[in-house]
Amino acid sequence: MALPTCLKSEILMSPVLGRQFSGNLVKWDSGFAVPTRLRLSGRTDDRERLKIRAAFTFPPAFLTKGGRDAKLKELKQDLYDAIAPLDRGAKATPDDQRQIDQLARKLEAVNPTKAPLKSDLLNGKWELIYTTSVSILQIKKPRFLRSITNYQAINADTLRVQNMETFPFFNSVIGTLRPLNPRKVAVKLERFRILGLIPVNAPDTARGELEITYVDEELRLSRGDKGNLFILKMFDRSYRIPPP
Repeated sequence: MALPTCLKSEILMSPVLGRQFSGNLVKWDSGFAVPTRLRLSGRTDDRERLKIRAAFTFPPAFLTKGGRDAKLKELKQDLYDAIAPLDRGAKATPDDQRQIDQLARKLEAVNPTKAPLKSDLLNGKWELIYTTSVSILQIKKPRFLRSITNYQAINADTLRVQNMETFPFFNSVIGTLRPLNPRKVAVKLERFRILGLIPVNAPDTARGELEITYVDEELRLSRGDKGNLFILKMFDRSYRIPPP
């Protein structure tokens, strides 16, 4: 996206048999428990009749739609909270970057959109809220010379991409996308527009790759071929990239 830049003992009630079980439980991060040793409360003949021979597992809440949605909301909020004080990444320390990367990987592991390039969720104008790219953050420049906000637009149906800076220079660049698989593209930048007015052809070396690692209605995570992480929020779903 370059510009000219995540044992305790309890009582269980069986949802099927209506019996109570006691014993040791292993509690997993997903919020459900697996009994390791069980003792049936009740008569001996009940135990023999029901033939309780092994432990069973309760289904995790994450497998239900409500549980999945709640978990995604929690993971996204954790990410937003961690990003908030970092000035889009310009103020991030190495420890901050590691924390953000860990939170991002938790979201990527539960990406609800398995083939982003085939999804309408990818289309529109996205606002960059965090990146590890030094060239985009322009941290070597004085603050007043850095772009206040950066956007990236993608139109998957036409395989076009546009990167945009805002005040003070309003530079932008338009390029093409070539799918490498359902979530990864090769990017070739074609034409810069300096100060929002002056067209300049991009050099043939202005190429790269971008993998869409997470996307939903409001949030997108991408990773570039140089190892940089990009986190963006939806800004304008209806935006269409203009002709070059």
